[in-house]
Amino acid sequence: MSLTRLPPELPPPPEALLQSSSLFLDFDGTLVEIAATPDAVLVDAGLRDLLAALARHYGPRVAIVSGRSIAQLDALIGPVARMLAISGSHGSEHRFDGGEEKPLRPRSLDAVEARMRDAAARHPGALVEPKSFGVALHYRLAPGFEGEARTLVEALAAASGLAVQAGKMMVEARIPGSDKGVAVTRLMQRAGMAGTKPVFLGDDLTDEAGFEAARALGGTGILVGNPRPTAAAYRLDNPAAVRSWLAGGMA
Repeated sequence: MSLTRLPPELPPPPEALLQSSSLFLDFDGTLVEIAATPDAVLVDAGLRDLLAALARHYGPRVAIVSGRSIAQLDALIGPVARMLAISGSHGSEHRFDGGEEKPLRPRSLDAVEARMRDAAARHPGALVEPKSFGVALHYRLAPGFEGEARTLVEALAAASGLAVQAGKMMVEARIPGSDKGVAVTRLMQRAGMAGTKPVFLGDDLTDEAGFEAARALGGTGILVGNPRPTAAAYRLDNPAAVRSWLAGGMA
């Protein structure tokens, strides 16, 4: 995947972009602020109300696309999650229209998780996050561990036939063959989204595949956070700006 080097100051997205479009929303760093640890993320009533309003306003044209598993998102968002289409685990699993699609979980992930935990135990602050179809090694609270963490996960993934997914202060080994671009392409085949233009909002390098897929399907991407080389065409400063923009589109 290549990144399009757009000007560092991308314009904010016009609200008209929401008309007749399908929305694909990353979660961490886009709808909520990134926390020191994955389970410390706060989902407030305001976000739940906003997601419910989006579901009522846009119907089937709203999806959350996250590196988190669907089970994690359900636990964080609550019953409102059932009102939305969801693609979790970097496009490996999907839930929409009352049905779910998910692959088999490779047994190799258990051994990979054990090796990660052994390494994390030697670096105070490092954290292992098991997922449905992957396992992530976080070093946000142990920044000196970054180089070793990346080398370890790359080696474990290569030996186990897994893919490596880098993100903000973390690196993950997960099942291969999917990413957030795969999620966008898969969900855009649904009757409720087919024929619309996808708009993907995300903050991390893991979201670039979503930006690329949205653009290939005639839509666009919106980067959330600081300017950087990206395939997105617009930018919003932070999750608060995302929420404000989404709410404004329903006014």
